[in-house]
Amino acid sequence: MNRMLISAAHKSSGKTMVSIGLCAALAARGHVVQPFKKGPDYIDPMWLGQAAGNACFNLDLYLMENDDVVATFAQHSKAVNLVEGNKGLYDGLALDGSNSNAALAKLLDLPVILVIDARGMTRGIAPLILGYQAFDRDINIAGVILNNLGGRRHESKLRQVIEHYTDVPVIGAIQHDERLSIVERHLGLMPSNESHVATSKIKQIGEAIAEQVDLDKLLTLSQKEPLAIPHKADVSPLPCGEKVRIGIARDRSFGFYYADDLEALEAAGAELVPFDALRDAQLPEVDALYIGGGFPETCATELEANVSLRTQIKQAIEGGMPAYAECGGLMYLSRGIEFEGRTYQMVGAIPGDVKMHAKPIGRGYVHLKEDEAHPWPRPDTPAKQIKAHEFHYSSLENLPPDSRFAYHVERGFGIDGERDGLILHNLLASYTHLRTIGSCYWATRFVAFVRRQKEQNYKLTLPSEKSL
Repeated sequence: MNRMLISAAHKSSGKTMVSIGLCAALAARGHVVQPFKKGPDYIDPMWLGQAAGNACFNLDLYLMENDDVVATFAQHSKAVNLVEGNKGLYDGLALDGSNSNAALAKLLDLPVILVIDARGMTRGIAPLILGYQAFDRDINIAGVILNNLGGRRHESKLRQVIEHYTDVPVIGAIQHDERLSIVERHLGLMPSNESHVATSKIKQIGEAIAEQVDLDKLLTLSQKEPLAIPHKADVSPLPCGEKVRIGIARDRSFGFYYADDLEALEAAGAELVPFDALRDAQLPEVDALYIGGGFPETCATELEANVSLRTQIKQAIEGGMPAYAECGGLMYLSRGIEFEGRTYQMVGAIPGDVKMHAKPIGRGYVHLKEDEAHPWPRPDTPAKQIKAHEFHYSSLENLPPDSRFAYHVERGFGIDGERDGLILHNLLASYTHLRTIGSCYWATRFVAFVRRQKEQNYKLTLPSEKSL
């Protein structure tokens, strides 16, 4: 087995491009590659998963308990396991580094491959590497990949310096090449489900990495024995029953879903039925709806034009169909989205208006306290505090003053700085992105709610004894 952490000295060093390229290059060689991403992120995992050919799983030391992190990694591990870090190797929220990339490397015994943006650097690269080694001797910096090099002469100088002053091998040297960049927007990379050239871009990056990184050396340096799987808390504390069909929006506008959440929904008894909010004129035959995050504002013209689907979704929600929407899904269900000087009509199930802003309204980790109004069934030991995350440049405005909410926001912004989780009919819509990890069983609870509503409606439609 191989496992590794692709990290960097600082953000924007090129580690995502390198990680995507390594996944693609190793997969092209016939290796079974399993990607992971540290922290809360949807976009990088989409690219990594497409490059590797296997869905990417997130590992989050802030939202997850250590045993859950180890169990998630061990349960999904394959022949070659690549973890992409976030920000720099030692960066994190905690002063003691307990949720840093380095802490994850220790927890999972991951050899670290340090990606260094070497633009303008020569001899100064040595103290940088030595400092990263000295800062925490328990971290195994197994090798470096030099990025953004200015030519073969620049590469030769850096290799000589590193070989002379350090004991860290150079396993790759990537020349500066604009063709390897991926379009970015406010949340990071453009999602691969929006990019028409994602497949060819991944192939191009993979070929460049295969030419400029010693993959054999990488595999030699990252060989490890498999990790033991620790006990992991049951993600299904509520009893399962009859299967339910949940329509899930999967298209260019909605694609922010965690792989383990989808697994948890299916494990709880849900059949996930995809639909395209841009092109499908009708909803599939389903018992509930799940509309995750994404960038509906960039597809607003097409979403607005699909009047038949918008109308059917509005009628379904107002008719009591259970639904769950996060961030982009909430935006889509509003009356309209104001974006770049124009307002686009949306579903209208939420009596509020979405406005896009130049700066983020809510960004980072969120702490929620669940209110009694929350409609979903509760496990026997509900969480005292729900940890999650948000990242939105939009606000939901002009809601009725008597609007009901499922959560009080203790950290973060949510819908209005104090509340999140708007409740309408059997719809729960929030800016917060939940994860079925730790003591947050949202997927299981949502499926149980859908099943309960389906059973109640079935009872209501049964003929009474008097009519028989």
